[in-house]
Amino acid sequence: MSFINYSAREINCKIVYYGPGLCGKTTNLNIVYKKTRPESKGKMISLATETERTLFFDFLPLSLGDIKGFKTRFHLYTVPGQIFYDASRKLILKGVDGIVFVADSQVERMDANMESLDNMKLNLEEHGYTLDKLPYVIQFNKRDLDDVVPVDEMRTVLNPGGVPQFEASAASGEGVFETLKAVVKLVLAELKKGA
Repeated sequence: MSFINYSAREINCKIVYYGPGLCGKTTNLNIVYKKTRPESKGKMISLATETERTLFFDFLPLSLGDIKGFKTRFHLYTVPGQIFYDASRKLILKGVDGIVFVADSQVERMDANMESLDNMKLNLEEHGYTLDKLPYVIQFNKRDLDDVVPVDEMRTVLNPGGVPQFEASAASGEGVFETLKAVVKLVLAELKKGA
């Protein structure tokens, strides 16, 4: 649920990047942060271990236009990919307005993708959400690597509902903004319905 601050005339929306460990969630946010104009972004907060894996979340507020005189700010979060941080995953999903599921295209990571997708659905249900009623897109990341699953197979397994999907190589920035723009557009459409 987006948070409306009437005194500041601001609508705050939460977008969560979900996916298995090392799939590229944090890399997506790093690219967005690096390529966004300074006046349109806040400070990026990242909690990582020595091996650069995010423990809890990355948080990046972006200002993206107005709706009926209210500024819209998007707060981008990532969940920890490691399954043993499931409590943190659940907490980060609370109040979510849109989701980007980042799937790792490598053949050996398909089981991890499916496990993470199932886990995301369960955690959303605990908050009373379902994917069919939530702005949601999928990113097939790491398409630049050699041993990747064909897109048609990934679509069949991870996107049977046919939500917007994007091929990406987050490390180079390819597909990162297309993915973000798509989920933002869906969130804004939901906001306008309720306005």
